[in-house]
Amino acid sequence: MWYNWLAEVAAPVFVFWPRIARHIAGVIIILLQVILILSGNLSFLNWLTIIPALACFDDGFWYRLLPHWLVRKAKLAAEQAEPSKPMLTTAWIVTAVIAFLSFRPIANMLSPAQIMNTSFDRFDLVNTYGAFGGVGQERLNVVFEGTMDEDSSNDANWIPYLYKGLPVQLDKRPPQIAPYQLRLDWQMWFAAMSNPTEYSWTYNLVWKLLHNDPEALGLFAGNPFPGKPPKFIRAVLYHYRFTRKDDAKGTWWTRERINLWMSPVSANDHVLIDYLRGQEWIQ
Repeated sequence: MWYNWLAEVAAPVFVFWPRIARHIAGVIIILLQVILILSGNLSFLNWLTIIPALACFDDGFWYRLLPHWLVRKAKLAAEQAEPSKPMLTTAWIVTAVIAFLSFRPIANMLSPAQIMNTSFDRFDLVNTYGAFGGVGQERLNVVFEGTMDEDSSNDANWIPYLYKGLPVQLDKRPPQIAPYQLRLDWQMWFAAMSNPTEYSWTYNLVWKLLHNDPEALGLFAGNPFPGKPPKFIRAVLYHYRFTRKDDAKGTWWTRERINLWMSPVSANDHVLIDYLRGQEWIQ
């Protein structure tokens, strides 16, 4: 925790200081992002944060790391460069406009009732963005399940579709996937905090699973129905918790069923078909 405060609050102040302080600040900021990448947290955002942090290091620093041919080419380009007054004027105008428009986002950031992911002008030039407004205290997970039975009740033999990263099986160890971000798993993490209506693409995903669509199945760890697609698919919302060391018994997770996240549907479900046609996802 203390290192987070060091990298996110203290270090950014020193990026405008003289060389040594600026270099130390850059190392601290980038090191935090590397730690987050290795832990699998928000991988692509961390890479994006590293890019502007590289500006903390001057040419003398990069001279020791980059190939000599590239250093010579950059030096020659700098010697031949000519300042552009129109470009400089434009840059100052843009800087002044952004600085003026940034008063509201800064006030929002300092407010105890901070609003996340909001634009503060009609052209979306300035905004407040954050991956999360707070740290979640629980692990909600939506598990898609299919059955070959004619019965779609809880008594049917429901078989889960396993994610590549998100937990489904209780004995599956959490995988290390950074710096890659699993596309479906990332989206379903947020979908589990909401409902299918707000994540309407999940209906299209279920439709594809009902037809064993290879591209949709490629988002999962495997296909539990390789012969032919299931007759029904549903989605169940579970609350997952890590098992305690003394109670593990070969498992990593314990889970509690909360409710049906999506009721069972079939490929002949007219309500589903009409909805997908209305969204122009099928003909």
